[in-house]
Amino acid sequence: MKILHTADWHLGHRLHERSQFEEQSLFLTWIETYIINQKIDVLLISGDVFDTGAPSNQSLEMYYSFLIKLKGTSCKSIIITGGNHDSPGTLNAPKHILGALSIKVVGKATEEIKDEVFEIEINNEKIIVAAVPYLRDGDIRRAVAGETFDELTEKYKKALINHYDAAAAQCKLINTSNAPVIAMGHLFATGGTISDSEQNIYVGTLGHIGAEDFPSYFDYVALGHLHRPQIIGKNDKVRYSGSPNVLSFSEINYDKKVLIVSVENNEITAIKEDVIPNFREFYKLTGNAQECINAFKTITSNTYKLTPWVEIALKEDNTVNTDHLKSEAEKYPFEILKIGLKNQRKIKGIEELLANTKSIKELLPTEVFKLKCAEMEYDLEKSPKVWDAFNEILQSVKNQ
Repeated sequence: MKILHTADWHLGHRLHERSQFEEQSLFLTWIETYIINQKIDVLLISGDVFDTGAPSNQSLEMYYSFLIKLKGTSCKSIIITGGNHDSPGTLNAPKHILGALSIKVVGKATEEIKDEVFEIEINNEKIIVAAVPYLRDGDIRRAVAGETFDELTEKYKKALINHYDAAAAQCKLINTSNAPVIAMGHLFATGGTISDSEQNIYVGTLGHIGAEDFPSYFDYVALGHLHRPQIIGKNDKVRYSGSPNVLSFSEINYDKKVLIVSVENNEITAIKEDVIPNFREFYKLTGNAQECINAFKTITSNTYKLTPWVEIALKEDNTVNTDHLKSEAEKYPFEILKIGLKNQRKIKGIEELLANTKSIKELLPTEVFKLKCAEMEYDLEKSPKVWDAFNEILQSVKNQ
């Protein structure tokens, strides 16, 4: 049996307000072909199928069309869990219809842990999957009036670990044939490396668990949330697949991958990774204006022929005029998505910052908060609980 582990598709994502529909469509075509060529039996998608809780009709059509196309392939079972970006209602709404197509969906934590555990048998090989979605605090822990932040942190982490312990116990209960057991998850595991496009989905250190906190009963843990493919805690069986497409210019210096877990004779015999093609070329140029202009001629597309996207970090003071740079760029077949200043020392006020920005959407809420604190000369490093409180409020708003 071959199991394909992927996550963080973020269908509908826009990079600096540019639609990524083209490269996302190319990825779905690629992975369909990959599943056919590699004779994949099971597909696991560990959260963040969509970029927002209210995906567009275009994104929904991409999602459902892809799932239907897999019906005619070797892939006989699909398990999809919700991530922090996904709306549980959106994912769960068609779960009964999708269930008829051997597609299991767990959009949020269930009332009964048995509803997150599935037994899959294909060609006389069997696996047990604990399909654990993104676990929101309110889904797994009862709030207590008057509890301190430290108490909340400890109780939430304990509730998180307890949920995985319960899932492992349920797997063991139904695992009468000693089949390999795989857990899915969407969270930040300590030791992981993040990129600019990821939100810390828990508050500060709230809910951070390590590879050692997952039950040893799991033979493989298929994680989502972090966009860089990586092994956690030097444990080869606790892995992030990473996102298939570049979602931030901070992600352009490493390969995007999928992971394949092979099962034979009731054992995981191999864990293989394959590189996903670059469907669009991304470039980050650093230097003064003339140095960046000189580099324009080195920017090329690839066999997929999508327009290359460029981010420029200028080593100039904040009074530099970029008109000449922009006019020179018009002579080449690429698009500049962002021009910024590298190692800028002067702290701008929020009003000045917004006056020189195309759109406030170019800034993350966390960036605005940090800039405002810096403007007010408020030291966030000395007040971590203020930073935690801001993130808690931000995440609550995003989950509404």
